[in-house]
Amino acid sequence: MPTPREIAAAAQRETPLPNVPQDIDTLLTSAAAFLVVSIKDGPENVAAVQATLGDVANLVKTVAFRDLTAQVSCSAAVGSRVWDEVMAPAVTPGAVPAELKPFTEIKGSKHTAISTPGDLLFHIRANRPDLVFELEKLIVDSLGSSVTVEDEVSGFRYFDDRDLLGFVDGTANPVGAHLTQASLVGPEDPEFAGGAYVVVQNYQHNLGAWNRLTVENQEAIVGHRKLDNVELPDAVEGQKSHKTLNTITLDGVEFDILRDNMPFGAPGEALYGTYFIGYTRYLWVLEQMLENMYMGDPPPLYDKILDFSTPTTGTTFFAPPASMLAALGD
Repeated sequence: MPTPREIAAAAQRETPLPNVPQDIDTLLTSAAAFLVVSIKDGPENVAAVQATLGDVANLVKTVAFRDLTAQVSCSAAVGSRVWDEVMAPAVTPGAVPAELKPFTEIKGSKHTAISTPGDLLFHIRANRPDLVFELEKLIVDSLGSSVTVEDEVSGFRYFDDRDLLGFVDGTANPVGAHLTQASLVGPEDPEFAGGAYVVVQNYQHNLGAWNRLTVENQEAIVGHRKLDNVELPDAVEGQKSHKTLNTITLDGVEFDILRDNMPFGAPGEALYGTYFIGYTRYLWVLEQMLENMYMGDPPPLYDKILDFSTPTTGTTFFAPPASMLAALGD
């Protein structure tokens, strides 16, 4: 007859633990790094990537221990091109998140959301830039020669969470229980519940042209007052603001995403930008936002902010639950 210990062990094997999400909903920090890489061909490179992904949580602990108040975190995400190969040890054979696919280029009447390469995303955050730097260094050292860097950006908090256009960014983020509902996959895709789709775009601004606009014109484009961030009324018809074009409603229900955008720049090079990163439960929601921006709603009334902000990248990933990443290191 089985002992109580054996019965408990069998039950543990038959009842999978719920997926533990990554720390994508951490509070906004004062510094961040965004690292996008592509994996080189060869099983040895895939193995090195799997080992790094499986060890991310330990690397975070190593750095976070130096200052427990700094909110050090790292979200790692995987692209569709390498999903099957990289995630094979951690998922059911052939299982892929339902909406995962490459970033789809959107070509509007005047502006284009381009699609660029990238197999892995590391989104590193902390309230100290030195700890962000240290964690990124450890991750890059772990990856070694197995990857090629496609994009690397260090961001910073600008005044009271403003972008370099001078407006408060991220005020539309969901809060409380709604944040989880908006950003994490649920029972509709049970194997990947607790994960999130991620889209990144590196936007670079023409600040000279933007600052030649009146404040009133800037506010009409953004959809908020510049000084106090109060929302302006939505346009009922005709040209819509950035805020309105990014409001997605279906059957009376509004769908949100989680943004953690960060400014970046190098004044000596006249480089001023915003690194857009959006986490979402449903990829189609974020895709609809981008389509509204670039195609217009209605076409061809595109988002006028694009006359001053140009994307230089566009890539889609899926951030698996932390428990799946840990399984890659087993």
